[in-house]
Amino acid sequence: MTETQRELVPRVDTSEKDTALSFLRFARHCLVKKTEGLDEEELRRVLVPSGTSLLGLVQHVTDGERWWFGHHVAGEERWADVDFSMTVPDDRSAADVLAAFHEAVAASEEIMAGAELDDPLAVLVDGRQLSVRWVVAHTTSEIARHAGHADILRELVDGVTGR
Repeated sequence: MTETQRELVPRVDTSEKDTALSFLRFARHCLVKKTEGLDEEELRRVLVPSGTSLLGLVQHVTDGERWWFGHHVAGEERWADVDFSMTVPDDRSAADVLAAFHEAVAASEEIMAGAELDDPLAVLVDGRQLSVRWVVAHTTSEIARHAGHADILRELVDGVTGR
């Protein structure tokens, strides 16, 4: 099968922060790209026993952006209690879920513009003081993992493949 969405991984190597953030951005892009061109029903379609859908993955990752960058890096209490659910309520449109994702990413990007990888987190993780570097690495790996799930779901929906 021809890969119809294949893209090269970033070639950014100017600094540790630039490289790390370019891979985070690439993972985000790969996840959201899997939603392009699909209608509401296709985005909500559940094709695996876990109940995961493409739209549910985006909603889940949005909570991750808010939790890790908003709460842990920036110390914003409003993001201290996200639920990470992959079940999108029927009354929440795909456009709303995708808009929330883009808003969360923009907020994370703004936070990272003022942060350095060695900075300590504003909020401890399991009682441990970790760095912004850890959050970037963790978030990148989580989003990349979910982008892989999205690859499979998209292929099951309409045959589109490629990272």
